[in-house]
Amino acid sequence: MKIAIVVHGPNIIDSGYAIKIINFFEEYGDVQSKLGGTMGRTAVIDASLEKTIDISSKLLPSESLEFFNNENVDLMFLINYGKSSTTGHVFGYKVFNHYNSHIKNKTIPLIQIERPGEEDGSLIYWNEDLTISKSKINALLDDVIHKFDLTNISPNEIEIKYFKNNKNNKNERKIHGVSPNENILVNGVVVGKSNNDEIVLITENSYLTEIKGGTIKNHGVQKLGKFNLEKAIVKTGLLRKSDIVPRTLENNNNSDFFKVVYLNHAAENIYEYKDVDLVLTIGDDTTLLASDILYRFNVPVIGITDGDLDKLVEKGFKTNDSIIFKVQEGYDDIVGEEIFKEIFKGENFIEFPISCIDFEDFKTNKINEIKCNIIKIINNRNYKYIIE
Repeated sequence: MKIAIVVHGPNIIDSGYAIKIINFFEEYGDVQSKLGGTMGRTAVIDASLEKTIDISSKLLPSESLEFFNNENVDLMFLINYGKSSTTGHVFGYKVFNHYNSHIKNKTIPLIQIERPGEEDGSLIYWNEDLTISKSKINALLDDVIHKFDLTNISPNEIEIKYFKNNKNNKNERKIHGVSPNENILVNGVVVGKSNNDEIVLITENSYLTEIKGGTIKNHGVQKLGKFNLEKAIVKTGLLRKSDIVPRTLENNNNSDFFKVVYLNHAAENIYEYKDVDLVLTIGDDTTLLASDILYRFNVPVIGITDGDLDKLVEKGFKTNDSIIFKVQEGYDDIVGEEIFKEIFKGENFIEFPISCIDFEDFKTNKINEIKCNIIKIINNRNYKYIIE
């Protein structure tokens, strides 16, 4: 039997259940595992599981499922560890429906394992209405339920509870399973904070205009710009809660050039830059997430922040040679634009020929040179700043 497992999010990995589930299914057949989503990649690296869970491509959970569907596997599992059963079930419902609307071969069973190890741990057989032989699958699922102490939840139960007679108009989207005082992220940008256990995002002309049950953050809305409300990736709370020991990997960049990348409010794409030499980040949350992820690859950051930090991870890390500029409130974007024009000349990256044998010396000198140029830009405009 060919079994595919799509792993979503850092919590299922940090809890230890991802590898437990993978090992369990290896007793039943040939197992392939692939990450679905972005934040789980760091957890895979920290757990030394990159040879077990494929993180080579950036795919949404539904895209990873579609990949395995095209591989004609016999059985697919989506494993997740949401902050509550509500968020986990709503997540699974949306992933399944998005995946199901994009495929032609609808004969492969898809089962979700949600919050194993918790009292509300559950198993959802999303396409249980498939007209195929179920005896072998049901025996396997019974073993899964018994092994991980799960409750069998039907898709119909989830649809009735969260979606039936609850269809919003095209400009509204209800978000379930929220806790008060949590960050609200849309496509990786913090756009507000929750005041309730349920929020509704409202858009007008594709711009976020209101958050029912929450407080909107105008600066975040400006960064987000136009977006598709229905297809947007919405998250609340911490992106990673576990207290972990980060794992560091060798930076294998053997280029003759020292490459510097400009990153402005797009930290979810940071893995694209794990082999560069320096990343200049704009914004508090972008700097926090980028420095935390790039710490694993020994890539320093020069961050431009203004103290408007929305805590997205429990604890962030950065390399010793990273430099964080904290400018006066509201000026991080302004300073970032000036750096983009004057240092990067309007390009997203710049390269410098490495002119000495000792790379570390060259790296230190180049970081100090860029640091001095940034100080000149700030001082020429009489902005207040400190270096952290």
